[in-house]
Amino acid sequence: MSLSFSGQVALVTGGAAGIGRATALAFAHEGLKVVVADVDVAGGEGTVELIRAGGGEATFVRCDVTREAEVKALMEATLGAYGRLDYAFNNAGIEIERGKLAEGSEAEFDAIMGVNVKGVWLCMKHQIPLLLAQGGGAIVNTASVAGLGAAPKMSIYSASKHAVIGLSKSAAVEYAKKKIRVNAVCPAVIDTDMFRRAYAADPKKGEYAAAMHPVGRIGKVEEIASAVLYLCCDNAAFTTGQALAVDGGATAI
Repeated sequence: MSLSFSGQVALVTGGAAGIGRATALAFAHEGLKVVVADVDVAGGEGTVELIRAGGGEATFVRCDVTREAEVKALMEATLGAYGRLDYAFNNAGIEIERGKLAEGSEAEFDAIMGVNVKGVWLCMKHQIPLLLAQGGGAIVNTASVAGLGAAPKMSIYSASKHAVIGLSKSAAVEYAKKKIRVNAVCPAVIDTDMFRRAYAADPKKGEYAAAMHPVGRIGKVEEIASAVLYLCCDNAAFTTGQALAVDGGATAI
């Protein structure tokens, strides 16, 4: 089944690397113009260069999603560059926990909730008026399998991803009749730079991560990108308010 897009412009936050970069490239491959946003200027501009090298059209905007003024400026830059917004992938997120719940710090809590929850809320708050102006569109937010259950030693992160799913479902119901669809994608362990850094010092942890998925491996960024594009495309017109696990069967156990 080929994907069908009636819109022209996609926005990807956290687009400097990993899942965000793969999704930005996938949007561009489908012929969409892409706005790449991140705090990592070099990485974000690198994503844009890759898109342009492939014949696509893209622009980079530096944006800290925890700051409303910067999120508003991102939407203004999107309109300034392409005159509209049709699809948004709110992917910016962090994970900095290293211990059990009682070992966490207030600084960790504020940082994780700031990016993972406030950032998604602010982005949707300022994306939805642009989508309404176009008569509809689609938003996908990055949650996690940690938002579908427990995540030992990642309690704050897990709470933040549960919150992302709650925001997504609530917005989906609020704007369903306005032809705006909102879904969340929930990856398990994916082969990203973050994963490689986390397990570089201990290959056994990497082996454990692979074993936790019934398919016997960790996921690829392109597999998450494919799920995001499906949730955005016209083929998914009857899909909204869902938290789609892309997890190699991990949540089926």
